[in-house]
Amino acid sequence: MDLHQLYVFTKVVEHKSFSKAAEDIFLSQSTVSSHIQGLEKMLGVKLFDRVGRESILTPHGERLYGWALKLLLLKDQALLDLKQGMAELKGMIRIAASSVPSQFMIPKMVKRFREHYPEVMFHINQSSSKNVAEKVLNGSVDIGILGQKFEDDKLRYIPLLKEKLVLVTPNQMEITEPVHIHDILHYPFVMRNSDSGTNALLESFLKKNHIAKDQLKIISYIEDGQSLLQFVIQDVGISIISEVSAREYSKNNLLKMYEINGFDDERYFYLVYNINKTQSIVSKLFIERAGDLV
Repeated sequence: MDLHQLYVFTKVVEHKSFSKAAEDIFLSQSTVSSHIQGLEKMLGVKLFDRVGRESILTPHGERLYGWALKLLLLKDQALLDLKQGMAELKGMIRIAASSVPSQFMIPKMVKRFREHYPEVMFHINQSSSKNVAEKVLNGSVDIGILGQKFEDDKLRYIPLLKEKLVLVTPNQMEITEPVHIHDILHYPFVMRNSDSGTNALLESFLKKNHIAKDQLKIISYIEDGQSLLQFVIQDVGISIISEVSAREYSKNNLLKMYEINGFDDERYFYLVYNINKTQSIVSKLFIERAGDLV
């Protein structure tokens, strides 16, 4: 049995699409189809059914997928055992991350990991915390890094970094300290989208202080944290964001950062993985060492 054919097969399963699998592993769609046809001919069974635009596993395909993951993992373990040095370990780690970890944590984590394993590649997908959890659940990524827990029996969370939220304002604006949550109601406000961990923590604090969200003078909802920071820097409005993302901009005098009196709620950024997904050797190593990489 050709292990490369099995690898291609697992990618079609994960993407439910020949074309997306081909794009992911840098092959032509015809080559992917040829590999799957070769497997089906060799095994004498049909592995996929076409349902609309998706390629769905047949019962035979489901059984083969489980064995394929075990065989590919065994191959990685064999190669690892034969290697003279761990630095020669190769592979791809697929990470989905919410905006703050994607921009301010993962670059450093990847740099430190690659100091030990320079042949490992990374595919980073930035999304909301909710979408990150969904991608980990459906197996389209190996791990996720996010600022909010979404409970599910299949998900395991590892705390990486503790932080809090802060108020950020343009340099042109003067706010008297100490800043109270009611003070921000007088200013144009830029809000993160509803699926973000930042938004969830802010809404919880507003509720605790008996403030309805519509009391804020919200002028824009923004998906991307970097864009939100630019809105603040350009004096469009103020915002409440992660201290991790605000700190560097404040140090460079691009905006002002304030603590909000009584806003002591802290949150963790977590690494999350699916206990039912068979991880590659390199993904396992990243999970095990993540706490030391932050």
